[in-house]
Amino acid sequence: MRIGKKEVTRDGPEFAVVAEVGNNHNGSLEIAEAMIRSAAECGADAVKFQTRDIESLYTSSYLTRLYQNDVSEGPDYGSHRRRLELPQRVYPRLMEIAGECGIEFFSTPFDLNSLQFLDSLGVALFKVASGLVGDVPLLRAMAKIRKPVILSTGGCTLVGVAQALIELGSCDVAILQCTAAYPAKAEDMNLRVIQAYREVFRDVVIGLSDHFHTIALGPVAYAMGARIFEKHFTLDRSAKGTDHSFSLEPVGLRKYVRDLRRTAEAMGSADKTPLAVEERPLVKMGKAIVAARGLEEGQELTSGDIEAKSPAEGMPAWKWDRALGKRVLRPYERDEPLSSGDLK
Repeated sequence: MRIGKKEVTRDGPEFAVVAEVGNNHNGSLEIAEAMIRSAAECGADAVKFQTRDIESLYTSSYLTRLYQNDVSEGPDYGSHRRRLELPQRVYPRLMEIAGECGIEFFSTPFDLNSLQFLDSLGVALFKVASGLVGDVPLLRAMAKIRKPVILSTGGCTLVGVAQALIELGSCDVAILQCTAAYPAKAEDMNLRVIQAYREVFRDVVIGLSDHFHTIALGPVAYAMGARIFEKHFTLDRSAKGTDHSFSLEPVGLRKYVRDLRRTAEAMGSADKTPLAVEERPLVKMGKAIVAARGLEEGQELTSGDIEAKSPAEGMPAWKWDRALGKRVLRPYERDEPLSSGDLK
């Protein structure tokens, strides 16, 4: 799965971070542009938006229902949603800014019209939101386009995910474990699903759509095999809107990327062998076999003649049993480290 400059594989060390802008631009082109630049500066590999054709996506009765609360942008849901949607004419500009910043731009199409629009722009990939996993017409339309797809799976079963993969046909697909709660509590994250996905879908890159409110669980997911990470992003967690409060601000996103890089490096090798960086500390902390008292040439060693003391300069303490019963070929002073070459 290629995301921007990253080629991500299911078992390789490389990972990709997607900054989920969603509707956190609050319908402002200026904020959207600033978020793209900030996400790139924080080390994200991509920014993801959400694209809706309001009239074709919702029923008329749903659009006209009252929607009056602390985050409402209008008296009914339709006016609220229209206020948050960026006009299509600004998308080329957003893609241009992303290109200048060296970051991938893509979006979640919530309906067929939006899918066709995004494809016409030449976006490199699509995102399927958790609520759209069962949208057969949308998935089949994506399958015909044959661009890579990132599939969020909040509220799904393994069977539902498998059915979505069938509908997406020959598309390259990455599957993200997701809990469709905003935010998601730690006890609802179910990160073990990442391992289950890796066992069931053996040729697919697995990732995490991370709705947890801190940066803590990304590294855990990486260690379990996740390689794509989507995290909600905002410039101001106190801004008006449902997603801002659990999104990461720039300082948080920068730390999220940093910790994932550290985790990737820390995974290291499964070959357990002493490292060069351990040599000096282990000499200081380790122990060698030393004379417990003055020893005469030819003396046969007993447990009372030797001790294990730091530093580990000389015959290592793990050779204790090999020293017992041997004769020293020269005199030793108290605390002098024994040498294997002086024992017979």
